[in-house]
Amino acid sequence: MSLSPEEIERYARHLVLREIGGPGQQKLKAARVLVVGAGGLGAPLLQYLAAAGVGTIGIVDNDAVSLSNLQRQIIHETYGVGRLKVESAREAIARLNPHVRVEQHAMRLTEDNARALIARYDVVADGSDNFATRYLVSDACFYEKKPLVTAAVGGFDASLTTLRPFEAGADGAPNPTYRCLFPEPPPPGTVPSCEEAGILGALTGVAGSMMALEVIREIVGFGEGLVGRLLLIDTLAMRFETLRYAWDPENLLSGTTSPR
Repeated sequence: MSLSPEEIERYARHLVLREIGGPGQQKLKAARVLVVGAGGLGAPLLQYLAAAGVGTIGIVDNDAVSLSNLQRQIIHETYGVGRLKVESAREAIARLNPHVRVEQHAMRLTEDNARALIARYDVVADGSDNFATRYLVSDACFYEKKPLVTAAVGGFDASLTTLRPFEAGADGAPNPTYRCLFPEPPPPGTVPSCEEAGILGALTGVAGSMMALEVIREIVGFGEGLVGRLLLIDTLAMRFETLRYAWDPENLLSGTTSPR
């Protein structure tokens, strides 16, 4: 997939990077990425994927823009309050990079539609704000053999990892699943919502941008990604830590007793 003269100028700073160059930029142009959630994490994620030249971006979100979103969801604007987030995000992406195609999915993911939708994309990035969706997306990506970049944020902290459980690691063992890291969701009501606990707006920008970096890495194939590693961000102490985690033979998806 060739680049036009305008695209060569637009992506010039990528093209001079040895790790990306022309072949890497062409991979970005050919890629199809599904972003789950156009909120705090999805906003910077979508902007950087579009700026990077990802050819097709799908957006799943059935919510509308509210005034309280604008403190962190920077892809939306004041005049867009009340509009569907997928529409607001599509218009912002069109202004940023007209070479990117946006596919809108104004719906809620369910067990009935998740796998069919995810199967249409090369990489999935989950910036959803609830445990039910995270487990649904991670399970669907496992069955459809799609790389998943997933992140979560709290008031002042965030976590990020990449999942490729359909492949084996360097040691020959399967890569871990999301359920190897978090076997079960916490009981309802034990983790306060964003509305209840609050959230530092700039934190979502940091975590969402790092999600974009991981997606770009997955597409182009450079550096060491976060498969089997959980990145933890603590903005109160301004500290970044990386923890390693491994395949759990008792996990429900790829474990030794799983029904797969």
